[in-house]
Amino acid sequence: MKEALLPKPIVDVYSPNEVFVCSEESQFYAQCLERMVLNRCSATDTIVEFGAGDGGPVTKALVNSSFEGTIHGFELNPAAHRLAQSNVKAQRLQTRYVVHNRCFFENLALEANYLIANPPYLPAPDNDLYIPALYGGADGAGITKQLLSLGYQNVLIMISAYSNPVEVVDYATSQGYQLVDFMISPLRVGYYSCEPKVRKAITELRERQQAFYSERVYFLSGVLFGKDGRPDLDLSSEFKKVMTAL
Repeated sequence: MKEALLPKPIVDVYSPNEVFVCSEESQFYAQCLERMVLNRCSATDTIVEFGAGDGGPVTKALVNSSFEGTIHGFELNPAAHRLAQSNVKAQRLQTRYVVHNRCFFENLALEANYLIANPPYLPAPDNDLYIPALYGGADGAGITKQLLSLGYQNVLIMISAYSNPVEVVDYATSQGYQLVDFMISPLRVGYYSCEPKVRKAITELRERQQAFYSERVYFLSGVLFGKDGRPDLDLSSEFKKVMTAL
């Protein structure tokens, strides 16, 4: 089935300070999900998603894959949840992508083979931001580490080069993960990253060699961590070299 033949998502009205929107980042997340998760899964595998957002990345990845299992997404933001429901319905994916307007961390009883997430990764001293939900802690890696502490067998997670990526990988290793695969894309430093307090935090992290970026570009990576891989095939060293190149 060609994506171009599918109906367009229903348009909802929302403020740019309510729902995170970045077409390039969403497209890349979808590509990472398709290649590193959906193409590896069987129909019996279950996937849970932290922070479904508008649902665009997962719906796009599902349309382009043959995966017939179920993805359960969790999204607290009511405006984002409405958009996700619209996207799921428009692509006729109601049985393959179920988006819950509930807290992910309060529903951990749902077992899954994979956890997927593009978690908040903006570093700042507090969450008083254009979109508070994008706050990732003082170094931007707080929620990422929290997700890696949950013990899922496989985790696909998006990691920013300006959010302490080396320490994130070291933390994943301490939790028993190997870095199985990764994809990296350059993204332009955008609207949310340029908020003054965020920009200041990123600059301070760079001075401590915990953030890596140029004035216009940073790297975003999709990283697959697994607990059943061979340690001799772990790609952590290669990943760190690329992510710290800028």
